[in-house]
Amino acid sequence: MIRALRTAASGMIAQQLNVDVIANNLANVNTTGFKRSKLEFQDVMYQNLRPSGVSSGGTSLRPVALEIGHGTRATSTERLFTQGNITPTGNPLDIVIEGRGFFQVLQSDGSIAYTRDGALKMDGEGTLVTSEGFIVQPEISFPDGTSNISISIEGMVSVLVAGSDDPQDIGQLELVRFANPGGLEALGRNLYRSTAASGEPQVGNPGQDGLGNLNQGYLELSNVEVVEEMVKLIVAQRAFEISSKAVQTSDQMAELTNNLKR
Repeated sequence: MIRALRTAASGMIAQQLNVDVIANNLANVNTTGFKRSKLEFQDVMYQNLRPSGVSSGGTSLRPVALEIGHGTRATSTERLFTQGNITPTGNPLDIVIEGRGFFQVLQSDGSIAYTRDGALKMDGEGTLVTSEGFIVQPEISFPDGTSNISISIEGMVSVLVAGSDDPQDIGQLELVRFANPGGLEALGRNLYRSTAASGEPQVGNPGQDGLGNLNQGYLELSNVEVVEEMVKLIVAQRAFEISSKAVQTSDQMAELTNNLKR
């Protein structure tokens, strides 16, 4: 019975973590560029009470083993980088990545982070930055008197400057891709950091080397499907209830055993 209590408790802990992940997905349903996660589980060690293949008498062999499992545990949270819905905004500095790729941004500590959030801004010095003020790399600075900002699907940034009728190219937006984007470390604030599991960042222009195209005046919404997450939440709740029922049953059996009289 003690083993059953621990096994059922491991199921309750695992489902609590599952609910935590689902809750985070639902909380970020309106977060620009957010990518949902899913929790993955695996069973843990088994106690082999009788191995398979041993003799059961004479020349007969036991075809299956007698094994007792010890529950489950959470192993990883996989981030799913499927494309989120695209919505028009009309803002010339809102940029959506259609396909693979991340923007590079320079953090305040000098390190490079990566984001799918294309809600970009212009700071007081005319530099292209994120909503947090991190400078987009490579750095793009808009000259004084800038108007009519145009960003091509290949990432070329052009502007009209006061007093000129001809567009002027002022910079090239680049994207980064990873062999395993699921291995990126989430930093919050819509930012990711590369790790050994993600592989080295591969930089290129939009539309080249498997990188997506850019679309000006649009934003990528979260890829969270509310109905799907709600169904997962119900399933996790039922699994938690079943594990708690196993705890209650084991406790009742232990009580009956303790109350046995000769």
